[in-house]
Amino acid sequence: MSLYQNLLLLTAISAFLSIASACSDGRCKLLDECSSDGDCEAGLYCFACQQGFSGSRCVRSTVTNQFKLLNNSLPFNKYAFLTTHNAYAIDGYPLHTPVPRVTFTNQEDMITDQLNNGARALMLDTYDFDGDVWMCHSFGGQCHDITAFGPAIDYLKEIEAFLSANTEEIVTLILEDYVGPNGLTKVFTDAGLMKYWFPVSNMPKNGEDWPLVSDMVANNQRLLVFTSIQSKEASEGIAYQWNYMVENQYGDGGMQAGSCPNRAESSGLDDKTKSLVLVNYFHSTSSKEKTCEDNSGDLINMLRTCYAAAEE
Repeated sequence: MSLYQNLLLLTAISAFLSIASACSDGRCKLLDECSSDGDCEAGLYCFACQQGFSGSRCVRSTVTNQFKLLNNSLPFNKYAFLTTHNAYAIDGYPLHTPVPRVTFTNQEDMITDQLNNGARALMLDTYDFDGDVWMCHSFGGQCHDITAFGPAIDYLKEIEAFLSANTEEIVTLILEDYVGPNGLTKVFTDAGLMKYWFPVSNMPKNGEDWPLVSDMVANNQRLLVFTSIQSKEASEGIAYQWNYMVENQYGDGGMQAGSCPNRAESSGLDDKTKSLVLVNYFHSTSSKEKTCEDNSGDLINMLRTCYAAAEE
């Protein structure tokens, strides 16, 4: 399987390409030294990364839109997408339980900002909790007050608003699913997302190309949802992730230079019966300080390694 020929879902991306001289007043280009966001030209902001470079420099604030870079006339699996891991686990997310939250966070931006900044796939953990479906960063398949973030419908309504306002965009959701029968169907319906639903019946089963992006947009089938529960494909029409996608190891096990093993639930990256590829690249324990370094040269090297693993 060629990573060029199939959808590549990346957990993070930021390119550090060159170093230029200091400047100011909105004239600073990528990686120029800066003292404030106002020094940087449009699409950049002033950022410090002690592990990556000295001082503060202008870096990209958004990801290049892959459809604008090329066009939208190719099959869906021919494009690469930025994916946010644990997209719901947001620093400073408002409390919805009576006790402080005691769990890890992985993102700084709200869902709307993640989408506006270029993320086109979101990894979400859905649980039954407090009589509803919630987003939760928990353990043992159970959500608790201290690990709960908020009702899933709040997040899904942000996604609906984005799809409504951006009529040519496609969003993919990858669910680690701990919700009982019909719970997801209800919350997606209540959030107004079913009108965008890409049907399982149109998904290729044996590694063939997906429909053209232009056709998906024309048909308004712009939301792809994958679940970790196999039975829901037949019972609720929610695609079982491992029927369509391969994925490398997440966490520290997926960050070993020169190695790109598949995670336990996935078949090997060279499985040609799957058309979609998800590449993880993040530490088991999140660290803001390490993120800017991880999402540069090391990430590019890992993509090359995973490409080679998929070609074997």
